[in-house]
Amino acid sequence: MTALDFLLDRDHVELNQLLKLTGLCDSGGAGKHLVASGAVRVDGEVELRKTRKIRAGQTVEVGDVRIRVRGA
Repeated sequence: MTALDFLLDRDHVELNQLLKLTGLCDSGGAGKHLVASGAVRVDGEVELRKTRKIRAGQTVEVGDVRIRVRGA
C-alpha cells in the first residue's frame, strides 16, 4: 500500500478536492465520480458524500493508496 501525507493548512478540505490535490484525480469533478463509485473509504468506511469535510487526523483510502491528513 502506498502512503501519502497531506498537510492541511486550513480547518478542512472537501473529499473530492483532496483527491485532486493529492494527484489521484485530474479534477474535482473526477474526484466526485470516484467517490460516487464507492471506491473511497474515510476512516475505514465507504464514503459516498462527494464534498464530505475531511479534517486533520482522518485517513482516506482509494485502492492501494492511503492518505493521512495532517494538521499544520
